[in-house]
Amino acid sequence: MTASGPSGTYVDHVLDGWSREDDREAFVHGARRVTRAEARRRLLRLANALLGHGVRPGDAVGLFLSNRPESVLAQLAVHLLGCRAVLVRPVGTGELAAHLRLTTPVAIVFDDVHEHRVAELAELGACPPVLLGLGPTRLGADLLDAAAACPARWPERHDPAAGVPAGEPVTVLYTGGTTGRPKLVAHTRVVYDLMAGMVGRASPPGTRSLLARQVTFVAGHSMSVAGALGGWTQVVLDGFEVERVLAVLRDERITTAGLVPPMVAELLDHPDCRAGSLPALRALSIGGAATPPHLLRRAVERFGPVVSTVYALTECLNIARLDAAALAGADDRVWGSCGRPLPGVELEVRDPAGAVLPTGGTGEVFVRSPLVMAGYLGDAEATAEVLRDGRLATGDVGRLDPDGFLHLVDRVKDVVVTGRTSSNVYTRLLEDVLVGLPGVRAAAAVGVPDERFGEAVHVFLVAEPGRAPDLAVVRAEAAARLGPLYEPRYSSTLDSLPLTGGGKVDKRELRRLAASRVPAGAAFTTDD
Repeated sequence: MTASGPSGTYVDHVLDGWSREDDREAFVHGARRVTRAEARRRLLRLANALLGHGVRPGDAVGLFLSNRPESVLAQLAVHLLGCRAVLVRPVGTGELAAHLRLTTPVAIVFDDVHEHRVAELAELGACPPVLLGLGPTRLGADLLDAAAACPARWPERHDPAAGVPAGEPVTVLYTGGTTGRPKLVAHTRVVYDLMAGMVGRASPPGTRSLLARQVTFVAGHSMSVAGALGGWTQVVLDGFEVERVLAVLRDERITTAGLVPPMVAELLDHPDCRAGSLPALRALSIGGAATPPHLLRRAVERFGPVVSTVYALTECLNIARLDAAALAGADDRVWGSCGRPLPGVELEVRDPAGAVLPTGGTGEVFVRSPLVMAGYLGDAEATAEVLRDGRLATGDVGRLDPDGFLHLVDRVKDVVVTGRTSSNVYTRLLEDVLVGLPGVRAAAAVGVPDERFGEAVHVFLVAEPGRAPDLAVVRAEAAARLGPLYEPRYSSTLDSLPLTGGGKVDKRELRRLAASRVPAGAAFTTDD
């Protein structure tokens, strides 16, 4: 679809929506209440302020921001101008420098949370010439101060055709995954045009959303764009702190929220999170990582039939969904799936040679969808590895059952190959068994080098408060339910599992820990 406003972007739809019922809240951030009218004015002024600092249509602009209304508005302003938004994440300084050199932004917009990292980058000579703070800064100009002096009108564009060309990336997102090398995912305006159509049809009036995931990550970015397109009131949190989140969910009468599994687990474990305590909640979407069936059941029991799971990647924003309707009266098989493919999504499961497997076959999941990325910016080799025959190789191992439900069993790079016949151990299957055992609050499995069998299974366990797991039961149940290959060779206990910035279990860090904890010749060990 084509946006109708002067700039020809999806942001025209946002501005048009904010021009109606303009006294309604667009954002809530702590004690701040930002109306639609105010959000509209600030967005237009930010766009004009960027122009005043030399940003032009077609330029790339780095956005190194924490969660606040101005961060959402800055992203929208960049797209309104026909510029490319480069969403910067707080990874290592060396990685950040490489990121910026590859994306070549003409300016970086940052806030006080990330000012010290921008200073480090400037010392390395990795920053563009224009540094713009969302507030007073010692490094460059104050963009908010400049915006306050700008007119709240459509930015003048000397050459409307000079924006990012059709088919070229308008957003670049950083993804490090949990196993592979960091990459820069490039999406075109097609994603936003599709969102403009879908959200407009699917947004119930009075929607109040919780924005707790970081806006420079794919889930937080897409949630903030959907909220702006849908005219929702977005309640913005600086981060996830369970008591604060519970209070906001209740007091702000949040109707829709998107969280990752560890966040949901923290909510469910809190004594103030009781059945019926969040009567306004109409939709709780769990995504970002695989949701263990036992956690999904707990969430549905606690919150009611408002819970769904979403399978998505930075490389493809929506793939499959498991919603309340599918769960009603469903058996264990469905609870352990990630739902059916969404409309417009085609799924195939292929073997290592690329042949499509029949229903029930286990292999790598391939996706065809208009929401698939354009590629990895500046990395033709990595792009060719995953975009094949018009489909995205997701890196996930799964199978489709006869009813069309997708079951994910592992990441391709997380599969443990072990035993005399070099058989596959799918770590997610093992983890789902472990977290259902007494005393186990969370679990993760990785492969470690083994001289005899190539790899051995090492499990990391997080105990329930005051109740340690019985390691003999852990071994026995894993073998009994999944077969002898799944019996862990090693174990370690942790206070919590390490997570990536996107909320996934950091398997790279666990492999590092496992390598330091496996004693030579040991059979089954525990490390506290």
